[in-house]
Amino acid sequence: MSHSHTHAPGESHNHSHGPQPPQQQQQTMVMRPPDPLMQAVIEESFRPVDLALGPPENASALCGKHKLEKCADCNVDYRALNRLSRLLVANPNLRCPPPPQVVSQNLSQAINNTKDEGNALFKGGMHVQAIQRYTMAASIAVQRPPWEAQQLMREELSMILSNRSAAFFEAGDFVSALVDAETVISLKRPWSKGHFRKARSLMKLERYQDAKDAIQLGLSFEPTNPEMVQMLADIESHLNGSTEQSLEKASPQPIPVS
Repeated sequence: MSHSHTHAPGESHNHSHGPQPPQQQQQTMVMRPPDPLMQAVIEESFRPVDLALGPPENASALCGKHKLEKCADCNVDYRALNRLSRLLVANPNLRCPPPPQVVSQNLSQAINNTKDEGNALFKGGMHVQAIQRYTMAASIAVQRPPWEAQQLMREELSMILSNRSAAFFEAGDFVSALVDAETVISLKRPWSKGHFRKARSLMKLERYQDAKDAIQLGLSFEPTNPEMVQMLADIESHLNGSTEQSLEKASPQPIPVS
């Protein structure tokens, strides 16, 4: 567009200006009124909570009366919330939790390396040292941040504790072997190995009927597992009175760890 205008008294100058951008209109955000039905549900279920703030930097929630993370008297449990809060405080560049499919590869590598060290010690007959490495691997596994998929941590822990149960068994600590086996079952119930390790430990503790119940539950998930089928036969043989033969079979060879 060409036009002329005066720059100084008595001077005129012709030049062109480019097209002028359209004037931007300021947009104001219009807040929609709340859904009356949803608002009524929220107000009906709203319950005021006596809350106190704690370290670090007032980023943790505590019960107002006793200043506890978990308080039976106040019927509150803020441990999971506070764990997330502490992780966010410790990572100021993390503005919000990443999506659950994001997995810490360094953590996964540390878990696998420590578990593999335990496996090598187990295969070398150093069961007490293997237990220590499996315990370390489990401690690392439970450090996964809460926004990562919980199934991953359950898979890792079930594998580690199954191996530690085997190490406890070979070290002669059958009660600890039983505890780990039961934890494996609680983490991964359909996995036959947890039921197998539980039954083995119960046999050593001379709880043969409980061992039979445990192995039958395992067989309900994997009916053709040869180790469990044989163990059930051994248990039934013992319960039917063939004690000498059964006791010999109650001490099978070490089961390879995973």
